[in-house]
Amino acid sequence: MRTPTRVKPDLWPARLDGLQSATGLALALFMIGHMMFVSSILLGKDAMWVVARAFEGQFLFGKPFPGLVAGVIAIICVLFVAHAALALRKFPSSRREHQAIHLAARELGLEDTRLWLWQVYTGFALFFLASVHLYVLLTRPGLIGPFESADRVWSGTFWPLYILLLLAVELHGGIGLYRLAMKWGWFEGTDKAASRRRLKRAKWWMTGVFLALGFATLAAYIRIGIEHAPRQGERYVPARYQSGE
Repeated sequence: MRTPTRVKPDLWPARLDGLQSATGLALALFMIGHMMFVSSILLGKDAMWVVARAFEGQFLFGKPFPGLVAGVIAIICVLFVAHAALALRKFPSSRREHQAIHLAARELGLEDTRLWLWQVYTGFALFFLASVHLYVLLTRPGLIGPFESADRVWSGTFWPLYILLLLAVELHGGIGLYRLAMKWGWFEGTDKAASRRRLKRAKWWMTGVFLALGFATLAAYIRIGIEHAPRQGERYVPARYQSGE
């Protein structure tokens, strides 16, 4: 009697799923921190200047090193490309697959499937929108500050791109965190249906808060950019440093 041949399971799909989740989580956490950084402009120009120079190591080394910022952005670029490549495995590859997913979401009322479709659409948009933003920051890491960033937003006419980028990032990231929590069982209680509803409410609450904060921040940069347009290119220096104090 022949002994049944044992088929060794292919672990690569699970490994790639784990990498996709890890890169997505890292990017989502970075975006939360990034929002906190750029929104410091709401506390005033001096606050944003201090945050920007701190990331450049000025208060540690005595002078700014924009290369530190460029290094962080380079790491984010690698994570972004890796996450996009891993996510492409699950994109609908044909019109028939796309129609089948839409039909399932519509006929069966699968809200999570609709959320996944929105994640696909916003992810596709981010291929283009985020790439432009990352390239600009990677090549000009020293031009981050109250006047410098405002000039890029307004005089550089980046504000339309940033509106679309903000919408895409917050929708994609919020849905991604929700799906990660559901996939890996984070914050899951004994009642899975109740946990799903609770996580979904938290997801929409988080998306709403970050969109409001993001648009308020963008409006602040636009206002400063309009006021500073006649002196475009001038770098911001707090008054205490101008007087040599």
